[in-house]
Amino acid sequence: MKAKAEFSLGTKPSTLADGVFDRIRTAIIEGELEPGSKINEPQLSKQYGISRGPLREAIRRLEGCKLVEIKPNIGANIVSLNISQIIEIYEIRESLEGLACRLAATNAIPDDCFRLRELLTQHEKQIQSENGRIYYQREGDLDFHFQIVQLSGNGRLFDILCGELYHLQRLYRVQTASEPSRPIQAFKEHHQIVDAIETNDSELAELLMKRHISSAKSTLLDQLNQ
Repeated sequence: MKAKAEFSLGTKPSTLADGVFDRIRTAIIEGELEPGSKINEPQLSKQYGISRGPLREAIRRLEGCKLVEIKPNIGANIVSLNISQIIEIYEIRESLEGLACRLAATNAIPDDCFRLRELLTQHEKQIQSENGRIYYQREGDLDFHFQIVQLSGNGRLFDILCGELYHLQRLYRVQTASEPSRPIQAFKEHHQIVDAIETNDSELAELLMKRHISSAKSTLLDQLNQ
């Protein structure tokens, strides 16, 4: 069994730019700032009580995360992906998160599965409080998929899935979280994945994760094509 590896998304905000970066990123991912919309610097500066310098630093960092596009003489806009680009992201996720799940099933010990079950218990309370309407996961250790990639023990895989790609895919996971038929089904699929990891069935774990992401992709594409 491999030694346990711990990966993270980074440190907690320590500067004004860090704080506003996190707040704008969350606003983008949760849809408060709509894809394709122009970033209004004076408005955001007033809203967050921050000067233009730290705000622009935060916007440049968001560009690095691929959540913002900055064009000369035009300004900054929230990223808007076309359907082909979205499909590409889900194809990458299906393949690589499937691999991560296979590795997690090989590496996991009982304590790991206990933590996954605890996380799913928290998620179930959220679903119940929303009457089954929303299954939205916060980032990092509160994200089931993030924890699975951590359990893979593969640092390069973590960098790919939880680096640049992470917030882009979260941007579209939020949309599927509000699809009426999806939250409860996704929760069941998560439990099935943990069952496979708990029994160290790596092939089944990989298959279930691939099916899970493929189903989410189909749900999202149906929404986008309406």
